[in-house]
Amino acid sequence: MKTAIINIKTEPQVKTRAQKIADEMGLALGSLINGFLHNLIKTRRVEFTAYSNEQPSDFMIKSIKEAEADEQQGRVSPIFKNSSDASMWLDKESKKYAD
Repeated sequence: MKTAIINIKTEPQVKTRAQKIADEMGLALGSLINGFLHNLIKTRRVEFTAYSNEQPSDFMIKSIKEAEADEQQGRVSPIFKNSSDASMWLDKESKKYAD
């Protein structure tokens, strides 16, 4: 199997901690990164899991409250089936504020 090399920059302590966890799992760090890339290709998604004891920042809490208030007051866009419907809606909405 042919392989390609990817060089990335990360903080030394991140590499050290990730290497330790990979070793504890009996996996090579490169295999984990390769698995992540395969999953990205397959799902076209990037997912991260927060630690269970991690708390949201004050900024995040404020942003969530603002988004909830916007939703309650109807300041949200509809769901679109395609990009042309979204563009038409945005054009219509922008005309409301143009004058």
